[in-house]
Amino acid sequence: MKLARFTDGGRTRLGLIEGDEIVDLSTLSPSLPAEMASLLELSADVLIAAAERALRSASRRPLVLVRLEAPIPRPPKILAVGLNYADHVHETGAARPAVPVIFNKQSTAVIGPGSAILVPPESAAVDYEGELAVVIGRRCRRVPRDRAREVIAGFTVCNDVTVRDWQRRTPTMTMGKSWDTHCPLGPWIVTADELADPQTLDLVTRVNGEIRQQASTREMLFDCYVLVEHLSTAFTLEPGDVISTGTPAGVGAARTPPTWLAPGDSVSIVIEGIGELLNPVAAESVKTAGQHLGDR
Repeated sequence: MKLARFTDGGRTRLGLIEGDEIVDLSTLSPSLPAEMASLLELSADVLIAAAERALRSASRRPLVLVRLEAPIPRPPKILAVGLNYADHVHETGAARPAVPVIFNKQSTAVIGPGSAILVPPESAAVDYEGELAVVIGRRCRRVPRDRAREVIAGFTVCNDVTVRDWQRRTPTMTMGKSWDTHCPLGPWIVTADELADPQTLDLVTRVNGEIRQQASTREMLFDCYVLVEHLSTAFTLEPGDVISTGTPAGVGAARTPPTWLAPGDSVSIVIEGIGELLNPVAAESVKTAGQHLGDR
């Protein structure tokens, strides 16, 4: 099933995608969780039963009349993977990693489909990275690869937007990866039972309609299950955590000359079996120093 967050009539709630409509889960049962991370914790049997009831009796709206939001607005953790496709490793000139290269993106970077990726005044070197994202559904630790699927609730699309000059200033990359609006997620979460094998999906990134990235998730150096095993060795994974699994070749930084995102651009990332994440690009309005701090 496809689980989404949507806003309609000034209220944001959870829904189930059915064709070109969204089924409002809030009208089905007051006992169902109102937050996505809690919904994902439910067993597959409970979710399927709720979905079947919703399709029979819950109210629904055309998708074109609602606003889709980020499926998880503030993930407990956003764990991202660098250099996870051989062609991308080659285009960067880096050495092929022996273990996954992990960095964090801050949860305040998350936006949903249709929201603008902002180019900040501090840099013009803003780049796109189309990626498959894993969404965790069970609290877990030290998960072996052959059981990793049990803790995955589903999959979504991520744009690991990167401010390249800030990324390159420090070896941790976090400052260049975590600007506000630089983690679009969506358009929804496809539950794990819908994807027989997440390592056979085609991925295409377009900027203004031009194909920039085209690959298959089978080209990952470290697959989704290896990543769950690796990360959970060190720390607990929680429902709602997002693992963005790395980007293939074709990023703007590797083009000659480098091609950065600019206000007025549009970025589309389509992953087979999941859907399209589409975001416009705009200039961030400059606020005076301290304006966000409020009165004291």
